[in-house]
Amino acid sequence: MTGDLIFYVLAALTIIPAFWVVLSNNLVHAGFSLLFTLLGIAGLFALMGADFIAMTQLMVYVGGVLVLILFTVMMTRVPKGNRPVRGLDRYVPAGIFSLATMGLLYKVITGTNWNTIGMGPAEPTTAEMGVNFMTNYIFPFEYVSLVLLSAMIGAALLIREPSAGDDSDPEEKEVQS
Repeated sequence: MTGDLIFYVLAALTIIPAFWVVLSNNLVHAGFSLLFTLLGIAGLFALMGADFIAMTQLMVYVGGVLVLILFTVMMTRVPKGNRPVRGLDRYVPAGIFSLATMGLLYKVITGTNWNTIGMGPAEPTTAEMGVNFMTNYIFPFEYVSLVLLSAMIGAALLIREPSAGDDSDPEEKEVQS
């Protein structure tokens, strides 16, 4: 009974913000709604006993991809003003694609043999993966973190405002002299 309640709460935490991601006109609100959707998915993985996939979901998608998306959205300057209102023509291709995807998923779900009798319990590999990750593959992990840090610093430098003493562009100064 408690497991069913947890499932329904996590399913609601996944589905309701997912609709808000699709229907929101504000990109920041859509990004934060995506955060709750991804957290709900990680909770569903944890509820199914897939702890490694749940933690990977949190680290990769919530910790990396979503933060990158939110930084990009928040650092992009969107011109303020009235956007042209479009009709239903923008929803038709998305609706066709959604229906085709739903049809394909239905075909896969109904055509799959879900019989798991005779399968033994899966052996956990997370301990071995964790040891390898923190011993044999520590250099690539640290290298990637430095590359991502330098990319974030570069992005911050590219979007910064010029200081008060730096009124003109350096290329313009070369052309003037």
